[in-house]
Parts: sequence; C-alpha cells; structure tokens
Amino acid sequence: MLRFLRKLITYNFFIFCFILKAQIKEDKSLRLSTSTNIEYKEKKRIDKAYKHLNNNREKKAYIIAQELLKKTLDNRSKTNVNLLLGHYFNSRQIIDSSLFYTKKALKNNKLNKNDSLKNRIYGLGYNLLAINYKRRGLLEESRKWHRKGIDISQRFKDKNLFYIHTHGLALTQSEMGDYKNALKLFKECLTYKEDPAIIYGSYINIGSIYAKLNDYKSSNDYYQKALKLSLEKENYHAIAVIKINLAINYQEQKEIDKATSLYNEVIVLSEKKEYKHLSLIARLNIGSVYKDLKKYNEAEIAFSSALDEAITLGYLDDQKVIYDNLKEIFIAQNDYKKAFKFVTKAFKIKDSINKLQSDKEINELEVKYKTLQKEKEIKVLQVENHNRKLELKNQNEAIKNLKLKQEVEKKENEYKILSFQNASEKKLNEITLLKKDQEIQETKLIRQKSIKNTILYSFLILLIPVISLLFTYYQKLQTQNELNKKQEEVSEQKISSLLKDQELKLIKASIEGQDKERKRIAEELHDSIGGNLAAIKLQLNNLTTSNKEDYLKTINYQIDDTYEQVRSLSHNLTPKKFSKNNFCEVLEEYFNNIGKSSSLNTSFVVYPRIEIDFLEEILQIEAFKIIQELITNTIKHSKASSVELQLNLVDNTLSILFEDNGIGFNPKNNTDGIGFENIKSRLKKIYGTFYIDSRINRGTIINIEIPTLTTIANEI
Repeated sequence: MLRFLRKLITYNFFIFCFILKAQIKEDKSLRLSTSTNIEYKEKKRIDKAYKHLNNNREKKAYIIAQELLKKTLDNRSKTNVNLLLGHYFNSRQIIDSSLFYTKKALKNNKLNKNDSLKNRIYGLGYNLLAINYKRRGLLEESRKWHRKGIDISQRFKDKNLFYIHTHGLALTQSEMGDYKNALKLFKECLTYKEDPAIIYGSYINIGSIYAKLNDYKSSNDYYQKALKLSLEKENYHAIAVIKINLAINYQEQKEIDKATSLYNEVIVLSEKKEYKHLSLIARLNIGSVYKDLKKYNEAEIAFSSALDEAITLGYLDDQKVIYDNLKEIFIAQNDYKKAFKFVTKAFKIKDSINKLQSDKEINELEVKYKTLQKEKEIKVLQVENHNRKLELKNQNEAIKNLKLKQEVEKKENEYKILSFQNASEKKLNEITLLKKDQEIQETKLIRQKSIKNTILYSFLILLIPVISLLFTYYQKLQTQNELNKKQEEVSEQKISSLLKDQELKLIKASIEGQDKERKRIAEELHDSIGGNLAAIKLQLNNLTTSNKEDYLKTINYQIDDTYEQVRSLSHNLTPKKFSKNNFCEVLEEYFNNIGKSSSLNTSFVVYPRIEIDFLEEILQIEAFKIIQELITNTIKHSKASSVELQLNLVDNTLSILFEDNGIGFNPKNNTDGIGFENIKSRLKKIYGTFYIDSRINRGTIINIEIPTLTTIANEI
C-alpha cells in the first residue's frame, strides 16, 4: 500500500500538473501571435478560452473551442484551438480524444524550418503526444516523441521547451526501469534555474527513484532539498507531498516515531490548507503503522477517522482499502462478527466501483460519439450547398447510432446481472470461510486446554537446567562483545593510520614539486638574470667620459634584455598543461588521479565544456588553484568517502559547486584557516564570491561564483 500511495502522490502532482501548467503557460505566447487576418472578436474569444483553461474552468474553455471550430479560421487559429482541446481532454485523461485533437493541430501547423513559432507549436504538441502514449503504456512511443521535442528545442535554442521534454523523458525512462539514465536526465534538469517547479519536481522524482532502489539515505537527501526549496517558494501542497514521501521512507526503515510525526504534520497542514486527499492519505498510513505494531485500538481509531473523510470526499477506492484493513484488524482480535460487517461493506464498495467504471466507459463512448457528431456538424456548416445529401446521410447514421445505443444498453444490463451474481457468490463464500474459521478456533482451544497441563509440568522440570544454560550463554555473549569492541578499536586505528599515510604522501609529493620549481627558478635567476646584472655592474665600474655614450647604449640594451628574461620567467611560472591541453581535461585528469591515489570516490561534471575551455587563462589558473585548496582541505579534515565537483557556465558566470559527505562543521563557530584565507584572497583578485553550507555529520557544500566578463575587463 505504501508503494502505491508514493506513486499516486508523486506522479499526479509532479508529472501531470507541472507539465500541463508549463505547456498552457507557454501557449499564451501562441495565442498572442494569432494572425491579424482573424476578426478581433474571434481572437478575443480564443484568448478567453485559454484563460478559462489556465484557471481550471475547463468546461467553459471546451464550449468556446467547439463554437470556434464551427467558424472559418486561418490555419494558425485552428492549430491553437485544436491544441487547446488536446489539453482539455488530456486533463480529463480521455486519451483517444486528446490524441485526435493534438494530431489535428500538428496537421494544420504546416512545418516551416525557419519559423520558430510553428516549431514551438510542434514541440508542445509532441509533449502532449508523449504524455498520452505514456498513460496508455506505450513507453517506447512516448520516448520517441520526447526526443523529437528535444531535437526541435535544441535547434531553435528554446530552453523552457528543452527542459519540459527532458523532464518528461526522464519520467518515461524511470517507468521503463532505466533508473540510471532517468537520474542523469533529472540532474540535468536541476541546472535550469528559471523555473523552481522543474527543480523541486526533479528533486522529488530523484528521491522516488532512490527509494525504489532502497537507497533511503540518498532518497531522503533529495527530498530534503526539495522541501527546502518548497518552503522558500511557500508551495504548501508540495511541502505536504514531500513530507508524506519522507514519512513512507522512515516507515519502511522501521523508524516509526519519525514517520508518525511527519504524518501528523501533514494532517495539520492539509486541514489548514484544505488538502483533503493528502490528509486522508496521511491518516491511512498512520493506521497502517499502528496495524503493523499490532496496536489495534489506535489503528481502528485512525482508520475510522480516515473513513469519515473518504465518505465525505467520495473516494471509493480509499473506502475499500479502509474496510479491508478494519476487517483484518478484527480478524486478528477474533471478533468475526465485526469482521463480517466490514467484509459486507467492502463488497458493496466493490460493486459501486464496478458500476461507476462501467458508467465511466459508457460516458467515454458518449464523448467520443459527441466529438465525431460535432465534427460532422462542422462539415455540414462549411458546405451548406450539400445540405440535403448530408441530411440523408445523417439520418442513416442516426439509425445506426440508435442501434448501437440499444446494443450498449443490452450489454450494460447483462453486465449488471453478472456483477450481482458474482457479488452474491462471493458473499456466500466469505460466510462459509468465516464459519470454518470459527470451527477451527474451537478445536484449537480444546486441544490447547488438554496440552497446557502436560506442558506446565514439563516446563517446571526443564526450567532449572535451562536457567543454568542461559546464564552460561549470557557470560559468553559478554566476553564476545568485549572482543568485538577491541577488534573495532584496532580496525579504527588501522584506518586512521592509513589515512594519515595517504595524506603524508600527498603532502610529500606537493613539497617535492615545489622544491623542483624553486630549483628551476633559482637556476634561471642565476644563469640568465644574474649574468646580465653582473655584466651591467662591470660596465658601470669601467665607465669614463671618453667611452660614456657607447657604454650607456650597451647598458641600456642589457637592461632591456634582462627585463625580457624576467618577463619570460614570470610567464613560465604559469602551469604548462593549460597551454597544451584543454582546461576541463587537465582538471578532470587531476580529479581522477586524486580518486585513484586515495580512498575517495570522485564525481566530475562540467557543462558546457567547450565554453569553459575557452575562458581566459588567468581565470582558469585561479580556479584550478582554488579547487586544489578545496581538495586538500577535504583530505585533511573532512573524513569524506566521496567528493563531487560540478562546473557550470551560465549568464557569463562560472559556478563551481564542490560537495563532500564528510563530518562537516559549523561555519559560524569555525575560524578561517590558511586554506580558506588563500581561497578568499584569490577570489578577491578575480571578483568572485564564496558560500559555505555545512552541518555536523551532514557533509559540506561550497558554492563559488566567478563573473567572467568582470574579471576579463579588469585584467585588460
């Protein structure tokens, strides 16, 4: 039940609502660009229909759209109206109708390779096709349309459309069980800062994937990130959803107190904000917690309160779940009378659900019939000269439709009769099973009474040797625990000594490199610059009035030569790797070598790689040295097992995100050491900023932002 509730909450909120809202929001730009040849009144009605759709008044939008289709419109207006109807049926989850109008919109929207607006309409239409195929279970087809949408968005550099399709593709990959690629795509969505809904939607879906993989630590970390962002944006519905998912994780990890506390927080928030269904889900999960703990009275109270909400809201599936749980509670308490009562109610709910499902299927058939009928009416209005011929055809079709209705009614009656027969048979089977259970319980009680006396005497005889054995076993356990503790202490000392040896090796290698560099600089100074200065001094000592002019020219030439040698020596101090190799390749090789030579698991992500490789060399050198200082601090102090480095270039700002899972520290109480002072001094030179987010036993996140244009301008 917990897995079902997790899936229900996450997909309903962050797949359907988010993507649909994003598409409708972007459709505003489409309808503002409607052709000027349309009459002003019709254009205004299209705007009004989209406004109704945005404000959850879908029925009004549908009526206006159907009226507009009966009129003569240009291709772009027809495209907008058909796309609106595609969204309407998508919100109603009527897949066939949504696909019909979406394909019609794409057919009217004749593709022009140089028209970005028409291509954007194609991108939005592809997204609707992908959503509907995913609902139908055709995941490969859904993935194909998302990839087409990504191709169009990249061709016309439409970021919003690109991340909408990337997010949808990630969800499809997740449903196909390809969690690795799904995680990669969701993490790519996290780089899109313009829409917070995409970010915390990605965080929640990443958390859900890790929960499916039973990696609850990673799952909880991403849920916490989503919760932090949702609190900042005051999205209380998202906050309630995230807390339910966190509570489910804790419940599956047997951390019952944390789970119960979060469920109660969700109930308080949901009642305050009138999120009725979320409150109901939280109560159901609290009931399942008490049921698992065999606290049947508390479980009965929780399920009963949830039942009142489910009845008020009319959620039949939830009522069925509650009745089944109450039945199991009373069976566990041997109260078969009440158990039979709730079994009867569960069967009534099942019958109601079956009836509603059949009614829903009939309504969907009626909707399909009405859409086809209205299409025919549109054609009739467009070609009024052929009214008589079309009337004859319509009469024949009306007769066929009446026959179809009669057949549907017959099948409906047959289905009702069969459902009633099945329900009565199921009830009789349940009654016989309950009677058999009672007979079995009575026979068990008789046997238990006869066996109790014999067990009691044998127990008294065996009690004394058992107590002595338990005492000796207890002593063995104590000695074993002491040995285990000593072994743990020895292993911890070994680990710490290995870490210190690794640190010493790194420090020794760094010192050797510095000594070599100092030796090289000393040789350059002694051989080239020292020789020139000695020659200048000798000529100055021999300077006389007779040869003064010639000596001064020679001295001036030697001073210029010395200056050039000093300048070339200073340039040679720049790391040679950056002049021969790309910056990202050098940094990645260095980062991977750190991982190979230590116990750290390293992760390196850079985007966009080419633009970062073409940054100014001064900025690359400072960034490289800052990253070296961060890695040194991590190895010395953090006791981390993994390190992640991300480089992003967005809006002429180089962002360096450095994260480890070490012991962390309190930035307020921590005094700046030499490492942080060096970083700050380097950042001051290139006008960078430096942020630290760290907590005890929660790792450290360091975010550095360097403006590339400001740095270049100041260097010039």
